[in-house]
Amino acid sequence: MIKFSDIKIGDYVKAEFEGKNWEGEVTRLNGDEKQVEVTTQVQPFWFSPEHLYPIPLDEDALLKLGFHRQTSDDGSVKYMKGSFRLVTPTPNDFSQIEMWYREDRRHHPDVHYIHQLQNHYLAMTKVHLTDAPM
Repeated sequence: MIKFSDIKIGDYVKAEFEGKNWEGEVTRLNGDEKQVEVTTQVQPFWFSPEHLYPIPLDEDALLKLGFHRQTSDDGSVKYMKGSFRLVTPTPNDFSQIEMWYREDRRHHPDVHYIHQLQNHYLAMTKVHLTDAPM
């Protein structure tokens, strides 16, 4: 489950209905009823936050978002999209990441899921992180 206050329009989430899960994009929020519209491959549907789940932050998800991977000599892995950088100390270890955009550097932010990365990216770049190429 994702807290309603953590969800922003444009976030990618998993939505569950009657045992089926779909990945989709948050397209509208209804704060009065705490409902979230998620557009899936099929069509938009409204969900309550208890039926929304985060997408784990991993290499596959970053590559889907258009990041490019670069391995350093010390074993760390840098993921790049435009001027935004995200570094992991070892391959496939996203527990201790660092990210930066221009002079804004964030060491070990609490980022474990794609929607959290999208929210940091938005705060740092003023542009929402999507899978659209740059």
